[in-house]
Amino acid sequence: MSVVLRSFASLTAGMKSSSWKRKELFVLVPYAVVFYAIVIRRSLQLSHDHHAKLYGLRPGWIFGRFTDATDAQWRNFRQNLPILTGVFGIFTLVANIIKRSFSLRAKGMSFYWIVVSLAYLFYLHEACILFIFGIASANFFLVKILGRTKYFLYGLWVFNLSFLLCNRIYEGYQFSSFGEHWAYLDDFRGTFRWHICFNFVVLRMISFGHDYHWTDQYTSVDDKKHIQRCDHCSTGKTCYLVLQERRVTNDKFSFPIYLCYLVYAPLYIAGPIITFNAFASQLDSPQNIYSSREVAWYGFRWVFCLSLMEFMTQFFYYNAFAISGLWKQLSPMDIFIIGYGVLNFMWLKFLLIWRYFRFWSLINGIVPPENMPRCINNCHNLESFWKNWHASFNKWLVRYVYIPLGGSQKKLLNVWVVFTFVAVWHDLEWKLLSWAWLTCVFFIPEMLIKSAASAFQAEGAFGEFIFRELRAAAGAVTITCLMVANLVGFVIGPSGINWLVSGFLQEGGLLTLGGLLVSFYVGTKLMFHIADAKQRKDKSR
Repeated sequence: MSVVLRSFASLTAGMKSSSWKRKELFVLVPYAVVFYAIVIRRSLQLSHDHHAKLYGLRPGWIFGRFTDATDAQWRNFRQNLPILTGVFGIFTLVANIIKRSFSLRAKGMSFYWIVVSLAYLFYLHEACILFIFGIASANFFLVKILGRTKYFLYGLWVFNLSFLLCNRIYEGYQFSSFGEHWAYLDDFRGTFRWHICFNFVVLRMISFGHDYHWTDQYTSVDDKKHIQRCDHCSTGKTCYLVLQERRVTNDKFSFPIYLCYLVYAPLYIAGPIITFNAFASQLDSPQNIYSSREVAWYGFRWVFCLSLMEFMTQFFYYNAFAISGLWKQLSPMDIFIIGYGVLNFMWLKFLLIWRYFRFWSLINGIVPPENMPRCINNCHNLESFWKNWHASFNKWLVRYVYIPLGGSQKKLLNVWVVFTFVAVWHDLEWKLLSWAWLTCVFFIPEMLIKSAASAFQAEGAFGEFIFRELRAAAGAVTITCLMVANLVGFVIGPSGINWLVSGFLQEGGLLTLGGLLVSFYVGTKLMFHIADAKQRKDKSR
């Protein structure tokens, strides 16, 4: 009888819970609509009023408006998009013809992609491919000679970090520094700085070394449990996690496949980052996760996102405000709008770049991880944000840095190592180190609160309500901290921290800060509803 009463009480509490959750949507949704209406209206007004003082605006094609071309990365990608599309289209066509005509498998296809990729690299870097080939060869011999020794991983990291730092310090080196008879090669350095792309090559060289060192170890994936839980594997397909964790045979660790992995054309410039195991296993058996129709739909969605970016850069000059330094003349509310706009611009920029190269990789039968699996405006804590921003890098960091350092057992220490490495990997700049360490400072309270919350069990509808409200408040604080960290890293720099703090401590600044916290609180509650809807959808399958 007591069991029945408890079940009935639980059911009643669940019905009450779902009732107030539905009712609060009538407040949350209108608030969100008004919030975005205010942000969009003010963004348009700021762009209109200050466009004459902004640097880097160029004539656009929508109603005679200017376009924000201040971001060099996006500007170069957009300008070279027709050439890249033509080149990858030809590469893909030839690859599929050769593969079907000669029934090529891993070794044969690796030779094809080496030839194609080296031609691509020669166009990008010309004579500087000698640096890439030399460092990559040295890494290969280091792995093959010492890869099975006890302390090999220390040597692997020292070798790769040394070149990562030296490449930046010496700006890709000069041929003349190796002797005057090599000086003429400095006139043939290509159109793209090789040491910028080499950051991704460093990650691949480390992945190759680790995967070779771990060849004799057992996989960490429980196949039976994984197949039951995984949407892909349960239907007879092979997901990325299995491709990554499943050991590959020793013959895959050959120099041709290694070199093909390092310079694979579709992923060479910007990724997404794929581990050696996952890459090598797909050379023999091309991906079966996505059908041709799904890949085509993926490409169509990319075109839609491109149209959104074109609209955004021609109506909202967020990045131009950050580059021009005009944010110092704005109110705290306007600084928030610019910072929020810069974050959304960066998210859309990287989504377009990464998904473009991932699309061409999918067509050629290689599945790398999705880098932006979730919208930036649907992340209410730091952990979910970093799992869904450059997600392939996150997976790489977890596999090769976080877990080897002790994983969750040393989480409070590991985040400092991980984020410092991320900052140095991006560039040797104080503002990036400031961004990394600020993120760590904000990360620690979140981890402590999560640890305490996991031990707390909400009882009844009222207990669930209180717990949900506390989570929403914590989410609002976290999003605000994330905004501050990214403002320092990408808009105002470390030198602007004192100015930002003093500005928000004034009367108008405190009101703005209060409004932001309320808005982010509402946003977090909406994220809860999205998560609940997704959970219901998954259960109904």
